Amino acid sequence: MTFVETLEPQALWKHFDRLLTIPRGSKEEDEARAYVTGRADALGLEYDVDDTGNVVVRKGGTPGHEDAPITILQGHLDMVNEKNSDVEHDFSKDPIQPERDGDYLMAKGTTLGSDNGIGVAAMLALMESDDVAHGPLELLFTVDEETGLTGAGGLDGSMLQGRRLLNLDSEEEGTVTVGCAGGGDDSLTLPLETEAVPDGSVALRLRVHGMRGGHSGIDIHLKRSNAVKVLGRIVHAAAATPLRLAAFRGGNKHNAIPREADAVVVVPADDRDTVAGALDEEFAAAKAEHRTTDPDMSLSVEDADVPDRAWTPDTTHTAFALIEALPHGVIMMSPDIPGLVETSTNLATVVMEDDAMVIGTSSRSSVASALTALRRRIRATGVLAGAEVEAHGGYPGWEPDLDSALLATFKEVHARVVGSEPEVMAIHAGLECGIIGEKVPGMDMISFGPTIENPHSPDERVHIASVERFHDLLTTLLEELAR
Repeated sequence: MTFVETLEPQALWKHFDRLLTIPRGSKEEDEARAYVTGRADALGLEYDVDDTGNVVVRKGGTPGHEDAPITILQGHLDMVNEKNSDVEHDFSKDPIQPERDGDYLMAKGTTLGSDNGIGVAAMLALMESDDVAHGPLELLFTVDEETGLTGAGGLDGSMLQGRRLLNLDSEEEGTVTVGCAGGGDDSLTLPLETEAVPDGSVALRLRVHGMRGGHSGIDIHLKRSNAVKVLGRIVHAAAATPLRLAAFRGGNKHNAIPREADAVVVVPADDRDTVAGALDEEFAAAKAEHRTTDPDMSLSVEDADVPDRAWTPDTTHTAFALIEALPHGVIMMSPDIPGLVETSTNLATVVMEDDAMVIGTSSRSSVASALTALRRRIRATGVLAGAEVEAHGGYPGWEPDLDSALLATFKEVHARVVGSEPEVMAIHAGLECGIIGEKVPGMDMISFGPTIENPHSPDERVHIASVERFHDLLTTLLEELAR
């Protein structure tokens, strides 16, 4: 255990401290689920696990509140496993190393997992609590949220009897979320034609890094640079001199803006310095454009071993034309809610598989027809380049209900506890509320949480004092809902 367990409220932080030691990347939540069910067993609480691996723990109301309506609390067990390239860390076995940075808690070179570990820890604290008045609780721990909300997608809705839900997966103190975007992913597989590398060639290893990245929904409006797009741009610009691509990789997660990308190009030895100069020139232009959002972005160009084979010049051109043509970023702002992104897409990943380049994209919109049109545009772009395009299952949005009884109660409690009414907002990201609401009709839902910055990146950090205020708000709300 670490210093984290000594933070206030200790009832919450001790569980988060324990979660730091448990591997819980998406689709690898077995140990985290066992921790939850183990605590339930120790407390004598009933629970169910569905075929997808979601857990519902049931706790009766405290004395005098046994007959109050059931309240569901919900959070997801998994986290995004991201690290800086110079950090040695095996997420399957190595504990997250926390460190304090003033008023914030973060990790040493990796994601912290406060998304959604703080919400999960709050639920575990309530399982143990004997000093918080509340009605009957259903504590829903879902799995695999970060790779497309698939845990919620496989939820057995019959496990839930309650019809009001507190999602604890928001990341901005002083707000309450009442709606979210729907989304879907697409993959484009471009066949690559290769040939023997001509005699007299040299190879260059290119790497762009130092971008800030971030969540592909929440941070997309900040216009941070995309490492895949930047690398594609500078290589394409340098292709006036004959070059051949031998390798390309960028991005790690569908819901994270790529922070790093690297490639190997093969060029005639006599053109080595010309190509390197063209790369530097185009990168300088890109860096100047992103001087505010990504001041630390860097390009390294190093000599590398010459491979036996590389892509043909035509294939190289097609690959980078496709990367440049694919959209990335905000497509449309909401005409109804100031400051809300309505539609966006993230060019998320590029990998090499079986003599093909596979590009992953992740798109979002609060308007279903706009999402469909955007994904159709991505498909058309891929088809024109000769790629095979596969659409992966999407997830529904969550339509705001500003007349919600639960929202009215939350606003009153927030004013009493915090001293001000919360900002009511919708979020340009997927929340499990949209899927749960579809599976369990008639669900009244809100989402709130502490302040978490830069989720899905090694710069993730949680404001420590906001966690205590979040806990106070949650427990006071439960007391009010038990009346």
